[in-house]
Amino acid sequence: MSIGGPSKPVQGSNLTHRAVHRALALGFTTPFIAKLSEFGTQAAQNLSEFIENDHHATMDWIASTQARRGHPNALWPDAKSAIILGLNYGPETDPLTSLTQKSNATISVYARNKDYHNLIKGRLKDIAGLIARDHQADVKVFVDTAPLMEKPLSALAGLGWQGKHTNLVSRQYGSWLFLGTILTTADLIPTPREIDHCGTCRACLDICPTDAFTEAYKLDARKCISYLTIEHKGPVDIDLREKMGNRIYGCDDCLAICPWNKFAKTGQEAKLHAREDLNAPQLSQLLLLNDAQFRALFTGSPIKRIGRNRFLRNVLYAAGNSGDISLLDRVGAFTEDADPVLKDAALWARGKLMQVNLNLERE
Repeated sequence: MSIGGPSKPVQGSNLTHRAVHRALALGFTTPFIAKLSEFGTQAAQNLSEFIENDHHATMDWIASTQARRGHPNALWPDAKSAIILGLNYGPETDPLTSLTQKSNATISVYARNKDYHNLIKGRLKDIAGLIARDHQADVKVFVDTAPLMEKPLSALAGLGWQGKHTNLVSRQYGSWLFLGTILTTADLIPTPREIDHCGTCRACLDICPTDAFTEAYKLDARKCISYLTIEHKGPVDIDLREKMGNRIYGCDDCLAICPWNKFAKTGQEAKLHAREDLNAPQLSQLLLLNDAQFRALFTGSPIKRIGRNRFLRNVLYAAGNSGDISLLDRVGAFTEDADPVLKDAALWARGKLMQVNLNLERE
C-alpha cells in the first residue's frame, strides 16, 4: 500500500525520504542507522562486569535478561538493522537551580510531565509502518522497556556517544534525548559512528553527590540517586540520605553539568514541557498527599508507577535535609505509620529537624 508520494532514497542511505520526513515531522532527530552485525561484544562484556560486581543492585530483571541483552540479535535473530531516533526534552531552565531551594522538591526533568514511553512508542510505530512498506520488511519498536542496550546501539548508529556518566551525549542536543529504536529485517546502510568527545573532562563524575561512579564509564547503581528514589523499594542507607538532598524522583546532576549542553536546545514537545506544579513543588504540600491525591496529581506521569509510599519516603528524606523546622508537624504525622519504611524515614527526618531546632534555641 502506498502512502504519500513515491519513495526516494536518502543520500548515502537506503532509508526513504518519506520515513525521514515523517520522523522529523513527529519531533524526532534525523534517523541514525546501525548494522547489527557490527554491534560487537564490548557492550555484553560491560554488562557482565556490571552484574558480576552487583552494580545492578536489586534490579534483578537486568541479570535475568542478561543473555538477551548482550546483542540485539539475541532478542530478534532475524533483525539486520536498527534505526535510532532521539526526541529532545531539553529543559527551559537549569535543573540544578532547584537543588538550592531546600524546602522544595527537585524532580528529574524527564518526569515533570507525561510519561515519554507512551508518547514515543506510538510515533515510532508510525515511522516503522513506513519502513515496513518501503522495504517489504518486518519491524519491531522499542522504548526503554525491552532487554535492548539502546545506548551502545545509539552510539554505534552515530546519534552520540556514551559519556563518562554512561549516558548518551550528542553534540547537537547535549544530554537531553529520549531514545527510540526500530529493529528491522531490512538491510539498511549504516550512518557513520560518532567518536567520544569527553576528552579529559570529568565534570559529571565530580558532581555526583553519592560518588556513584567507580571510575569513568562505570556506574554503581547502589549509590545512584536515580536508582535509590525510583527502583529501590526499602529504606535507603543512612549514609546516603543526606546526600540525596531534596531530590525526590531521579537525579539530573551528571546530565545537567555536561559542557556539551551549551549546544542543547529547549525541547519542542509540549507534552514534555515541565508542568508548573512539578517545578520545585513545596515539600509541605507533598507531605499531605493521600493515595487518591497522589494518583490524581501524577496521572499520566512516570512518577505514578513508584506508588505513594515510596514517593513519600523520598519526600520525608528531603524534609529531613531541608532544615525547615516548619515541617516538623507534617513529618511527625508519619512516625507511627503502618508502613515500616515510611515510619523509619519519618523518624530519621524528625530527628534531623529537631537537631536544627535545638541548635536554633541555643543561638
